[in-house]
Amino acid sequence: MSQNNDSSEIKVDDQKIRQNKELNIFEALIPVVILMGLLAYNIFFIEDQEWFGTYTNQIILLLGGAVAAVVGLFNKVSISNMATEIWENLRSVFVPIMILFLVGALAGTWLVSGVIPAMVYYGLQVLSPEIFLPASVIIAAVISIATGSSWTTSATVGIALVGIGTALGISPGMIAGAVISGAYFGDKMSPLSDTTNLAPAMAGTDLFTHIRYMAITTVPTIVVTLIVFGIISANIDPTGNADISNLLASIDKTFNINPWLFLVPVAVIVLILLKTKPLVALASGVILAAIFAFIFQADVLTELSDSNFSAILNSILTDTSIATDNEKLNELFSSGGMEGMLWTIYLIICAMVFGGVMDGIGALARITKALLSVATSILGLFASTVISCLGLNTIASDQYLAIVIPGKMFKKAYQDKGLAPENLSRTLEDSGTVTSVLIPWNTCGAYQSGVLGVDVSQYFAYAIFNWLSPFTTLLFAALRIKIKMLTNKQKLIH
Repeated sequence: MSQNNDSSEIKVDDQKIRQNKELNIFEALIPVVILMGLLAYNIFFIEDQEWFGTYTNQIILLLGGAVAAVVGLFNKVSISNMATEIWENLRSVFVPIMILFLVGALAGTWLVSGVIPAMVYYGLQVLSPEIFLPASVIIAAVISIATGSSWTTSATVGIALVGIGTALGISPGMIAGAVISGAYFGDKMSPLSDTTNLAPAMAGTDLFTHIRYMAITTVPTIVVTLIVFGIISANIDPTGNADISNLLASIDKTFNINPWLFLVPVAVIVLILLKTKPLVALASGVILAAIFAFIFQADVLTELSDSNFSAILNSILTDTSIATDNEKLNELFSSGGMEGMLWTIYLIICAMVFGGVMDGIGALARITKALLSVATSILGLFASTVISCLGLNTIASDQYLAIVIPGKMFKKAYQDKGLAPENLSRTLEDSGTVTSVLIPWNTCGAYQSGVLGVDVSQYFAYAIFNWLSPFTTLLFAALRIKIKMLTNKQKLIH
């Protein structure tokens, strides 16, 4: 899934934007202000951020949804309308939730089969701290371009890179930021990505025109990202370097490390490249890893349980920890299985409830329209689009809505300014697609933090490509660099 995701089938014609003339901008913002206030209070004033226990963020999102529902009732919106939008939102994340369960199973089976230990074992010998972060950006970008999916990239090479980098003594936040930066660059530039197809469809341009035009802002942004990570890597104190020989010995002693184990991730990536459904590709990765565990890691399975089959089943469903004689590896070689994904799944469900109510009462459309009304200049139009995408990623918690709603609402405004539609499609991607991963309760932020095991707050500053992209698109708009205008022929068509 690109969630950027290639796993959710988006039907553009089915996307509806609910209008509500009864609702004013102040009323539309009430749920947003309360939600942001509660989240901020939880972050800054509550120790361990567990105001309501483990599921504090989830409960806050539901409270925000309840406030939005009250606002809707005061503005003559029926409960059935709100319920319909909630249901549509929940239905849209069914496949992502299934993918999350499979990613949990994948992490568990790839651990007990020796796939992840093998990736760490060989990666430690190839990737040194001095090149690790920029190399991670490039590796993630290549895989993401090939698969069209930042989600698949994180679930395969991303997990391995976090493991390798952690063993080298590099901050997990830095590693996750590098992986996410590369993954979202590749996702944006891949014709296989669903958001890369969705943005031009919303704006009214074609796919390859969109990709070529998007490269104008995307390539400089990834170059800056690589330079920054190169500088960071050059100044990293390689605390894990001296321990590499001990780490390798511990891995080799615990697991049967064999190059054949790489057939499992290669098979998953090949299936994705062949456009196999992500659920099928990931499930195949789980089954293949389970088979490899029986073949290569019989001793590991025996240590985990009296029954090899039970050990495999536990790795799929619940916590699995493999003990080695190295404390650093003990923390690394553990997985929560499907159960470990429940916190993330509950967060996504609650976010969809909040976003569904906000859409159902017409608040999303009202906020976007207010932004559109103040866009008097070309720069103002670009800025309003960026703010709208960022706001919808925060409020609706879904990057598809952050592309669809501004795409539909701003399309005519770009035409009226004489701007070619690829200006809009590029801005939607530069601000809607890439920033979704920076919001903890957005489906993308929840997924990436859950899969990589790194909280959004830890990787936010290091997801350089993602937060720099909106600034780049606004800089190009302000300086009028490569801002394409409609041709006379296009004006006649429109």
